[in-house]
Amino acid sequence: HSIWSIIKGIALRALIVYFITSFFRRPQANTSTSSQSSSMPTKTSQNLFPNGTHIDLYIYIDENEKLAYKEESLVWFKPDIIYGDWYGGPNGDGSYAIETEINASKNMQRNCSIWLHTCIVKTGRSPNPRNKKKHSWGDGVCKSKRMNRYKKLRYRRTHNLLTGETSASAEDIKKAEETPLEILSHWHPNLTINIIDDHTAWVQGHVPPPLDEFVEFDPISGDYYPILYVNDYWNLLREYTPINETVNTLPVHLTFQPLSLFRWQLYTAQAMRSRWTSFLGQDLMEESDDDQDSMKEALLETSPYLLGLTFVVSIVHSIFEFLAFKNDIQFWNNRKSLEGLSVRSVFFNVFQSVVVLLYVLDNDTNMVVRISVFVGLLIEIWKIHKVSNIEINREQKLFGIIPKIKITDKGSYVESSTKQYDILAFRYLSWALFPLLGCYAVYSLLYLEHKGWYSWVLGMLYGFLLTFGFIMMTPQLFINYKLKSVAHLPWRMLSYKFLNTFIDDIFAFVIKMPTMYRIGCFRDDIVFFIYLYQRWIYRVDPKRMNEFGTSGEIETQRSDANGTVSTIAKPIEDKKKD
Repeated sequence: HSIWSIIKGIALRALIVYFITSFFRRPQANTSTSSQSSSMPTKTSQNLFPNGTHIDLYIYIDENEKLAYKEESLVWFKPDIIYGDWYGGPNGDGSYAIETEINASKNMQRNCSIWLHTCIVKTGRSPNPRNKKKHSWGDGVCKSKRMNRYKKLRYRRTHNLLTGETSASAEDIKKAEETPLEILSHWHPNLTINIIDDHTAWVQGHVPPPLDEFVEFDPISGDYYPILYVNDYWNLLREYTPINETVNTLPVHLTFQPLSLFRWQLYTAQAMRSRWTSFLGQDLMEESDDDQDSMKEALLETSPYLLGLTFVVSIVHSIFEFLAFKNDIQFWNNRKSLEGLSVRSVFFNVFQSVVVLLYVLDNDTNMVVRISVFVGLLIEIWKIHKVSNIEINREQKLFGIIPKIKITDKGSYVESSTKQYDILAFRYLSWALFPLLGCYAVYSLLYLEHKGWYSWVLGMLYGFLLTFGFIMMTPQLFINYKLKSVAHLPWRMLSYKFLNTFIDDIFAFVIKMPTMYRIGCFRDDIVFFIYLYQRWIYRVDPKRMNEFGTSGEIETQRSDANGTVSTIAKPIEDKKKD
């Protein structure tokens, strides 16, 4: 999950960038015709500040969203910067930086917003409109951005069910009793102010979104001001610290540097994605902080060639996931005989999906995860009527309300020896499963904290299924061994899953992740390799009849006229006699 949440997050951002760049074109003069008037060309504009213009930088930080130009709020004044100079500054890269701190007022300590106001004006001029001598329209531009970020903190009152001890502080316990959710202001000291080195002939009203939000036109001349972009993209979410009554000062590290038009497009693409997320609702599309930070670290630390490869592979991985899902549904929908298939595994998958759904509901997981788990549960429930006969007796009702439901095995499952082998496989499996479950339950009870006994049961079952759930594929291996056949399996679906598992294994050693997770990626491989080995040793005999009363030779004769060849697996009952 963590591998592909990172890769697919990167791929999604790449698609957003592509769509934005497809809209981005150099504007050209066009004409509008009317039956009443003659054609008039659309006026193109230019940057009010040509390259080489000397500018002064003013940066204010205060609690007001609207800039008040207070001297006490001015944290940085940098005079005589050359616009378009990529080699200026102390480091020779066109950047300037300052480190300072501001006093945290009482309002800031109580979740008040903290705003940064950036102004650039021509050297010697003032951004304050009240300074009549040094201010006039067209001298500069100002942009504002909120520096603090509001994050949801969830307080859960957990404790050891045996000892009653908890690792939470007394303050967290008190907050968990008062309110389980708190919205708290957080602070990150780093912020970069970019001035875009752009002289595109923009046309007012024709700037593609989201770039149009940052291009400000002068109402008199029709030209546009230099573009300022306040960039906090590389601030990792886990680096934000809460602002409360104990915080008296806030550190500030500001950087002012030029930015190319292309890189600006990339950053605005990320801003658009965040806006879509906010529009859909934080609980609906909210990514965890770890996922977002991991994606940014992957962009910073991973080779560009590897990132390009991940884009391609992630698309292939998604295609395989879809094909595996499609073929799984198609297999069960078209299946007429259950001979050779483990029906008990289907019911266990329903139980497993119910546990996962209850677990995510108990842990306040976001809505997307809840919906995906619920859809998975519905699919597993749908399979029940394909493997069993379901009868609804409306005359006999439980509690006088709920009709009684009777589930019986299908004839193809009972008449063959599949049911006998299925029961035997689960009996052998229980010898290993129940001791492991008992050990994990004791470990969870002794060393982990829980909200209550209900949460402990769900957490214990979920953790056990996550750790040892892969062994539930072994009953089918046992049935294959007893029947000496694998022709009854959905091989297309298994092939797609095996390819996805193989891709996971490769990237488990490429992308940074815990060692135990890397080892866990190989568990399913063992089962898949056994499936492949069984397919190799239990070869298909085209002369044998299958459960539909046909054979590979018959199908070959039928298809000769069409020029196609078809091979059908030999029947399972015949193979058992080999």
